[in-house]
Amino acid sequence: MNVFPGGITAGTVSDSVLDEPDSRASTNELLSALRARHYTPAAWSQFLIRATKRSVRQALHHRRALLESTALHAGLAALADPRHRTWVAASWFLTASHLGMLEDRGTLGVANSLTLIRANLPALENRLGNAVPIVALATDWLDGRFSRATGTETRFGRQADFLADTALWTWFTLRHESNWWLRTATFAAWGASAAAVTTASFAGGAMKDMPRFRWVRPAATLQVITGLRILLKQISQARRKLPGGPLPARTYPGGKGVT
Repeated sequence: MNVFPGGITAGTVSDSVLDEPDSRASTNELLSALRARHYTPAAWSQFLIRATKRSVRQALHHRRALLESTALHAGLAALADPRHRTWVAASWFLTASHLGMLEDRGTLGVANSLTLIRANLPALENRLGNAVPIVALATDWLDGRFSRATGTETRFGRQADFLADTALWTWFTLRHESNWWLRTATFAAWGASAAAVTTASFAGGAMKDMPRFRWVRPAATLQVITGLRILLKQISQARRKLPGGPLPARTYPGGKGVT
């Protein structure tokens, strides 16, 4: 009888990962087994099978949260541009497959729902327009305030908050921001950080946490800068439309603009 790392035994259906109540402990066990088997194709296959089984079991265990997530994403899909509904579908899949991180909580709650709405703002750009970063900043502030005030902070919420910010601000900056420095800083603050933590977790055989600094918050600073830039653009555009406001530049043959 073969015994594999992580407590699973060939020829049996016993696997401690499936019912482990602590989501971090189960993830560490999965990563440890993968590393112990040297990341071979068979190890990756076993990793994916066990992770999928745990996700399904945890989703069924958190039925209410699964129903809440499904209803929320169905509403978002109805509002979204049809071309961007795959974004909403991906968000639902990631949510449903990580409900085990709610652990002893049976419901998503207000804070997590706000986080998921923020994660799907790119799909609602057709309705929100330039208000996307403003709504993002508002929901980011509100979800943190709700979770702390109600004592409902969870690993799911912390992870979803980071992934929502990574997806949203990377998408928004690449799509709308022309400043090369802000584009680079955004990628470094979210995309590169997420890749580095993921790589370190797989290489080390255990989950690594994103470093957090009390006084230095580069990601939060970038959110505010991006939001303010959009707000200033909106104010400038509104002033141009007011009677007596500055006239838009007129372009004549030869490419010279005259105001």
